[in-house]
Amino acid sequence: MVDSVAEVMSPIVRSVTPDTHLREIAQIMRDENVGDVVVTESGHLRGIVTDRDIVVRCLAAGGDPDRVRAQDVCSSELVTVPRQSSVGDAVHAMRSATVRRLPVVEGDEVVGVVTMGDLARAVDSDSALADVSAAEPNT
Repeated sequence: MVDSVAEVMSPIVRSVTPDTHLREIAQIMRDENVGDVVVTESGHLRGIVTDRDIVVRCLAAGGDPDRVRAQDVCSSELVTVPRQSSVGDAVHAMRSATVRRLPVVEGDEVVGVVTMGDLARAVDSDSALADVSAAEPNT
């Protein structure tokens, strides 16, 4: 049985600066097969950019990903969880804030990211969301 977020989070955090252009972020997401990157400045968490942010806040709004930067689209009112948080606490935080991804922190440092799919696999490995989240990417 999985107890803590540390057991299910992705410990590899992809980070960019607030000035990083969205095309570069999209390329990182493609190359690393991830749907988010954290935005940091001087070692401090400033936001998170998701693939959805790029589409909705840039492309659908007529923006140019070669000109729009992370700071222009990132979610900056972040909800985070400490790495020792329970899976239940992470689920509650996601529901309360209506988010699909949570940066996992230890003090001021981002040490991972936990997604809705990670939690679905931990809580109910037979669920449709767990199956989809565990599947190889459809390329």
